[in-house]
Amino acid sequence: MSAKKILTIGFLIFCLLLMIALGKAYLGGKFYSVDTLQEYIRSFGVLAPIILVAIQALQVIVPVLPGFLGCAAGAVLFGSAGGFWCNYIGISLGSVIAFVLARKYGTALVQSVFPKEQYEKYSEWAGKSRSYTALLFLGMVLPLFPDDFFCYFSGLTKMGLKKFTTIIVLGKPWCILAYSIAFARFS
Repeated sequence: MSAKKILTIGFLIFCLLLMIALGKAYLGGKFYSVDTLQEYIRSFGVLAPIILVAIQALQVIVPVLPGFLGCAAGAVLFGSAGGFWCNYIGISLGSVIAFVLARKYGTALVQSVFPKEQYEKYSEWAGKSRSYTALLFLGMVLPLFPDDFFCYFSGLTKMGLKKFTTIIVLGKPWCILAYSIAFARFS
């Protein structure tokens, strides 16, 4: 079985269990207001932020949902600071894992996760770019950049893991911080 199938099946099982738990909570009146939702999430104790970190890491590794949705949920549920740290840690971990997976499994994995047109478009562009590192950093800072793809794609380049991790650690927090501050007002 391919790595993509294993990841997809694992992610789908996780989503199914999460949907069952959320459905039960919804029917139990836990989602009637932000206050009842926050109370419900707090009932998980230390597991609550760990769950958000895991979800954010998974949404990079299995790019199905846009990351800003998790950032919004984190800010609403844990406030701007708590949401920021959960999102930052999760997205950073997921980004590094995606890079390592691409490095280990190569082009076939990246092409199986993303549309062929997207891969060809960016591989041609990156092959010609003399400033891929600077553009990658800028992309990590900016919202709406296809960063999940570029985390995988960077694993196919000659860039080292240390350099990539530095770009993630220094570039990723700014966009996540902006989302955390913007969405925390809904908490």
